[in-house]
Amino acid sequence: MHFHRLPIPADANHAAAKHLASWLTAPTTRTVMVAAGNTPLALYQLIADRRLSLGHLHVFALDEYVGVPLEEPRNCANLLRHTVAEAWGIPPSQFHTVSSLEADAESSVRVHESLIAARGGLHVVILGLGQNGHLGFNEPGSDADSTGRLIELDPISTEANRTWFAGKYAPHLGVTAGLRTVLAARHAMILAYGPHKRAAVKAMSEGPIGSDCPASFLRLHPDAHAFLDREAA
Repeated sequence: MHFHRLPIPADANHAAAKHLASWLTAPTTRTVMVAAGNTPLALYQLIADRRLSLGHLHVFALDEYVGVPLEEPRNCANLLRHTVAEAWGIPPSQFHTVSSLEADAESSVRVHESLIAARGGLHVVILGLGQNGHLGFNEPGSDADSTGRLIELDPISTEANRTWFAGKYAPHLGVTAGLRTVLAARHAMILAYGPHKRAAVKAMSEGPIGSDCPASFLRLHPDAHAFLDREAA
């Protein structure tokens, strides 16, 4: 795993954008998985600003809050549609999400992973680091071979969700692509900024590799890059 330590998030995002642009424009890149949340938004904008020709890509959402209306602007599907698919010029038919409705969430993520497998797996995955070391909604306890599923979230994730939705929602369930799919990506990028991510970065980079900190599995990945600011590192 390659660690890139930069003074501030803006510096880290620019360094990450350089890497990501090279991956996205590689002739063999066809499938990309993207995380929602606040951390990667500036990175996505930097890619949009480059006006790259990315209309050939199929873009897959990493996960989704469950119990949030489909039309909610801050759910993963709508946020990523605006900040990635539309901003990067991805045709609507090539942008794939999972459902935020509890009745449909698990079946939709199974279809999601089937589509990824049918396209030869992921070429690029962009991740954020949860405060408890989660990747997507693969919470602590998730095995490296876990598949897409509905999952009960840790209290720390539920509280982070409450903050994200400004108290309007506090989802305690999530639906996520499994670590088997995520870790099989050809290139992986993870971002972590701020002092509240310091313990998770330490567990990811120095702790035992295992399900207690799902992000630690990235240390076994052949081409994983972590972009950190000074406070997180």
